[in-house]
Amino acid sequence: MQNVPAPRFLAALALAVLALAGCAAPTDGQLPPASFVSMQEGPGEEYIIGPLDELTVHVWRNDELGAQVQVRPDGRITTPLITDMPAVGKTPTMLAEDIRLQLSQYIAEPLVTVIVNKFAGTFGQQIRVVGATEKPASIPYRANMTVLDAMIAVGGLSEFASGNRAKLIRFDKQAGRQREYGLRLADLLRKGDSQANVMLQPGDVIIIPESMF
Repeated sequence: MQNVPAPRFLAALALAVLALAGCAAPTDGQLPPASFVSMQEGPGEEYIIGPLDELTVHVWRNDELGAQVQVRPDGRITTPLITDMPAVGKTPTMLAEDIRLQLSQYIAEPLVTVIVNKFAGTFGQQIRVVGATEKPASIPYRANMTVLDAMIAVGGLSEFASGNRAKLIRFDKQAGRQREYGLRLADLLRKGDSQANVMLQPGDVIIIPESMF
């Protein structure tokens, strides 16, 4: 399969998503401002390990069995005494338990912890920003992430962006369909309107059209 350069791929993705958005149902309204949502720091949904994540595996009182590893593109890791352990799709707690079960063949009652040091995120946990931005990208979701965080990560709006016509596409699991919400990115980024900042969820897609003029 021929490799497509990243910029060209993202541009093509933007066009495809914009085309789909044009066929979507009417906008489902505006999301509540992030300032109205509790912003206290705390854990979000437990993280799901993805390819290329960097992990630390620690085995209590058996440091030689621990390791710092990167999840391979095939979704597996290798640590001392364990070869090709599937990691993608598991929480750190789940992976630690699987490693514990494997190590229990060699040592008595191992205590295993897994820490995610650097994360890329599974596809469903990424935020995608496409259209008229400085650098369209997929961003790993983190707890309490807002639209402002995502826009800072992609360098803001491009010169010709129509920020107040931007849309957020979100899959509603309960309804079993995508919902579309309006965003006021120009007000947020160029006027500092904090009421235009909203909370994000894993899998959200932000679509920014270009100005018609």
